[in-house]
Amino acid sequence: MHISAIPAFDDNYIWAIQMYNGSDAIIVDPGDDQPVREWLRQHDVKISAFFITHHHWDHTNGLLPLLKDYPVSVYGPRGNDIQGVTHRLGHLERFTPIGGEREFTVFETPGHTLDHICFYTQGHAFVGDTLFSAGCGRMFEGTPEQFHNSLQCLAELPDNTNVYCAHEYTAANIEFALKAEPDNAAISQYSEQVKQLRAHGLKTLPSTIGLEKQINPFLRAASTEQFARLRQWKDQF
Repeated sequence: MHISAIPAFDDNYIWAIQMYNGSDAIIVDPGDDQPVREWLRQHDVKISAFFITHHHWDHTNGLLPLLKDYPVSVYGPRGNDIQGVTHRLGHLERFTPIGGEREFTVFETPGHTLDHICFYTQGHAFVGDTLFSAGCGRMFEGTPEQFHNSLQCLAELPDNTNVYCAHEYTAANIEFALKAEPDNAAISQYSEQVKQLRAHGLKTLPSTIGLEKQINPFLRAASTEQFARLRQWKDQF
């Protein structure tokens, strides 16, 4: 697959998934239609489908405007009335997007929101605001137990799975990770890599599950209680 990041707002990434370079694209979490339209013009492609991970506006506001010009299938979560979703999916459901060539598996990952889902296909996971590099999303609707379980679900994916998060939060997250685990050499090494990338205006994503298992305090939390303490500390950081 060929996967591109479309920057939006201050720090969002809208991901464009192409089965091959030049093919029509699946658009993940179109919070704003304008950068998507510009990317489509630049690459001379159309939209084949949409994936929606959760209901927050910065992941959905561009969906209805884009559907006016690209009336394609929209795959999203159950249990929330997100306008435009045509296929509502639950935990471990498998599907192949209409006109696509690759099967995806859905994981329900409540915590950031109750309706949050992630999309996985071999080698690639589109995780919205559940998992960030060196961090995780704020807990707006779920419980610590739900969120911890969601992260452990993602941790079971193969280590070489690329992780496509929806925000460029890595630099801030790594500062907290260094405080949470000051003796973790992997975090210190990753911090230097992140500084170099951001100094040159480069994105830090995708990450990998294997890397996150080394440097992400939330993914490494051994219990719900430990996760809850970290989440509370991070909110005050």
